[in-house]
Amino acid sequence: MERVIKWFITNTVAANMLMFIILVAGLLTLPRLKMEVFPDLAIDAITVSVPYPGSSPSDVEEGICFLIEENLQGLKGIKRITSLASENLGITTVEVLPGEDINEIQDKIKSRIDAIDNFPVDAEKPIIQNITQTSDVITVAVSGKVDEESLVSISDRIKDEIDGLPEISLTQIIGKKPREISIEISEESLQKHKITFQEIARAINQNSMDTPGGAIETGYGEILIRSKGQEYDVNGFASIPVVSRSDGSNLFLGDIAKISDGFADVDLFQSFNGKPSILIRVFRVGDQSALEVASSIKSYVEKTAPTLPDGVEIGTFSDESVLLKGRIDLLTKNAYLGLTLVVLVLAIFLKPKLAFWVSLGIPISFMGGFLLMPAADLSINMLSLFTFILVLGIVVDDAIIVGENVFLWRERGLPPEEAALKGASQVAIPVTFAVLTTMATFSPMLTVSGNLGQVWRIIPLVTIIVLIFSLIESLTILPAHLGHISLDKKSKFLWIESLGKRWERFQDKVKNTLQSFVMNRYHPFLETTIKHYKVTLASSVGIFILTIGLLAGGWMKFIFFPPLEADLVNATVVFPEGSPISQSQEAVNLLHKSAEKLRAELAVEYPGEVIFSNVIATAGDQPIKREAAQDSGPGAGSPSDGSHLAEYAIELSPGEVRPISAVEIAQRWREMTDPIFGAKEMVFTTDLFSAGDAINLQLTSRSLNDLNSASTLLKERLSRYPGVIDIKDSFAVGKEEISIRPLPSSANYGITMIDIASQVRQAFYGLEVQNFQRGRDEVKVFIRYPDDERKTIENLESMFIRTQNGSEIPLRQLATLEFSKGLSSIRRVDRNRAINVTANVDISKITSNEVLSSVQQTDLPLILDKYPSVNYSLEGEQREQNESLGSIFKNFFIAMIVVYTLLAIPFRSYLQPLIVMGAIPFGLTGAVIGHIIMGQNLTILSLIGIVALAGVVVNDALVLVDFINRYRLDGHTVKEAILEAGPRRFRPILLTSLTTFFGLLPLLVEKSVQAKFLIPMAISLAFGVLFATLITLVFVPSAYLFVEKIKEKLLTKEVSPITELN
Repeated sequence: MERVIKWFITNTVAANMLMFIILVAGLLTLPRLKMEVFPDLAIDAITVSVPYPGSSPSDVEEGICFLIEENLQGLKGIKRITSLASENLGITTVEVLPGEDINEIQDKIKSRIDAIDNFPVDAEKPIIQNITQTSDVITVAVSGKVDEESLVSISDRIKDEIDGLPEISLTQIIGKKPREISIEISEESLQKHKITFQEIARAINQNSMDTPGGAIETGYGEILIRSKGQEYDVNGFASIPVVSRSDGSNLFLGDIAKISDGFADVDLFQSFNGKPSILIRVFRVGDQSALEVASSIKSYVEKTAPTLPDGVEIGTFSDESVLLKGRIDLLTKNAYLGLTLVVLVLAIFLKPKLAFWVSLGIPISFMGGFLLMPAADLSINMLSLFTFILVLGIVVDDAIIVGENVFLWRERGLPPEEAALKGASQVAIPVTFAVLTTMATFSPMLTVSGNLGQVWRIIPLVTIIVLIFSLIESLTILPAHLGHISLDKKSKFLWIESLGKRWERFQDKVKNTLQSFVMNRYHPFLETTIKHYKVTLASSVGIFILTIGLLAGGWMKFIFFPPLEADLVNATVVFPEGSPISQSQEAVNLLHKSAEKLRAELAVEYPGEVIFSNVIATAGDQPIKREAAQDSGPGAGSPSDGSHLAEYAIELSPGEVRPISAVEIAQRWREMTDPIFGAKEMVFTTDLFSAGDAINLQLTSRSLNDLNSASTLLKERLSRYPGVIDIKDSFAVGKEEISIRPLPSSANYGITMIDIASQVRQAFYGLEVQNFQRGRDEVKVFIRYPDDERKTIENLESMFIRTQNGSEIPLRQLATLEFSKGLSSIRRVDRNRAINVTANVDISKITSNEVLSSVQQTDLPLILDKYPSVNYSLEGEQREQNESLGSIFKNFFIAMIVVYTLLAIPFRSYLQPLIVMGAIPFGLTGAVIGHIIMGQNLTILSLIGIVALAGVVVNDALVLVDFINRYRLDGHTVKEAILEAGPRRFRPILLTSLTTFFGLLPLLVEKSVQAKFLIPMAISLAFGVLFATLITLVFVPSAYLFVEKIKEKLLTKEVSPITELN
């Protein structure tokens, strides 16, 4: 290492070029980095979706889910199989074990699904795909009080134009109903003309088709032949002959049927700011910049708005670029403040030129970090920016140690170059190992389990990259510059010279005050502590035990992942399955009234402030919830469309300028909204990101009755806990069902169950005759009964079933009708039915960990004893917590072994690394004290901060122990070495701690709710470092002496027997 340092000191051009290359390369890379609010999560799961039109959840479970689960069972690399059977659709989600090749497993799944040949006849082709998260950047809303056909036509044109923009790669349209040509034929017409739906379908398919006819080989080349007869509109289908009479005349489809070309009969009403609307979601793909995508869309909207027809408007909703820019500006502001404070602290304690060159390590390290971020697949987001703030004070630690030591040798009279070489070489090994130990303590976050593990890896990756460049700078660039600067050279400008002298006088006061404190306060105190080293060590251990007691006694509350607030408040309402759309529309109206009342109140409280930006109201769907919801795990979602659903989403002004938080707005809106009659669930949410429900217990069993009883009992038990709110389960009774069972007498007519089932389906759901592409739309052609013949039970009972010989028999003579309640959806986990019991908690009264601990110890054993077929598992936030914490603690243990090894190598000792590592637990004490002072709860980020703190704490102790060892080599006793090294290292240890603390100070006092979830980690590091500094300066010397005393006693015991023998 000494050769490398010497080479750079004698080749300053190389040092300057290295510095220049890092700075320029980093600056050039920065604009090309992907920018996002929160990093995308890649979920290792594959879904198999099978549409089964017209089916109930029970039909889907039996006909779709059973088959898929049985065929996938036993496939290697699968962690869990979950299924959701809902009306018209079955979705099976396959979770893949970590480390498995997801593409290979997808191929195996596809092979097994393709081998299934007994899916129901009316089931559509399975769709197999990876679960990939695509982030929508902005939503374009096309709205206006015009007819649906016009609104759809304009929206389609706008979508085409947006797709054509060079910055846009992916869009999705929301709120547009499927196209359909409906051919309605009454029972009377069927009887009158003695025809069936099947015969009509056959006539349509024979007369409406395009068929290739081969080719004619001519001397001039090949000419293709095509038969073109496909009909595309009402007139075309009306002209199709369905019956040819004996007199040569034809009965046309238009003569017996009502044919309409429009939209499918879907219960869906969507409005934007009170006007019917269709939404176009715009996504970013790959490394596309959200800012560029949003800018392109806003320019397009501004240009297009004046060209639209009267009554039609275009606007934007949920612009991620505003959120992104606000969060980045907030964190950048804190970074600049932190940098200023770090430089100021350095300038107070170090000579101006030394402070400048030490501070230069920050931009060099950061630009090096930006340079390697693309290689590590990192983006600019809230967590990566926070990490840069986190390491602001840490990156200068090695530079401080090197710079301090170089200037110490210059003060002793060595020439600049020689002082730079000797000073840097002397601390090169401890500095290198100090940086390596810091990297090692951050490394446990690289391989955290669970979906959130992908988020935590950002912190160590950024830290390690920045520290690598910091180490390079402190041992190459910094010594080269310190070896060639003059301390006595005066400035040409008098005012600078005058300012410099004043600053030097101020520094001298600080230096003298600090020196006086060290010699008159710290040195005597250190002498006392090592004199009574056993008391010192016992007191330190007592403080740590007290900390553990505080945590174990529940004085500090733990929340896994605090909510990340969005600039959006969303109210969702769920009615019982099968409720009419009019009920959902009424719910939307009630939410609108309370929202407008709240808007008026806020306008009075905050005059001149626009708090509500835009509103999207939907009856029959929940599109905002579907996009924003973070489910407790793959496959945990539920259908988000249906007449029983309603949603009202309010877009708020950016959080950085809004005078009231989204949470408070949601609370007040909830209080103002009257109870909605008939609603089984009404939820108000503001989260941008959530780890899942605070309490989510999944019960599984093959017995639905046991499951239902167990979930009811569990809900009753949960309701006894104070602070547990919004208790619900996923079991829901669905629509009323009519089961048709054939009578034995039906066989006398030659009627089978398939005849009855298929003809009932054709009449009431419809027989899909054709589907074709018309422009961008897929158009399906259905034949069925008219709407007024599909409304009552009487219609069903009186319909006629046609036999093979043409006879017509009323359904009531062939079958009985049984009435029952079905299920709205059926969840299955590993071939068992499942019910999820979920709840939220009021953190001011109780935490989810306290509730679940009690439930698992007292309530669940009683429930499982009563219902032995039932099993349970923790899902949602708790599942993520168990996976994350388990892997963090396991990885931390491994990291401690690595740290021990890294310390043992330079010390060449097995005991001295334990002295240094003895300071690590006291970082926890400082972190707990910090959380109490700041009034914050412990979170997963607090724990990650404590884990990372270990490396920072070790650094100071490492350098102190290294200096004690050096003084002992010079011939001093242990006590003399301690009393010499302690005061000598006091200033650099204090300085490294202060730079870390002041780098984080702006974030600690940040009041913005947008940065709240990051603050606990900053508290752990900032206060942990301060407390650990005190421990390092007092505990480590006493621990060193204690270890040496033990070694002396052991040596004495070994020598005594030898002496006696002699």
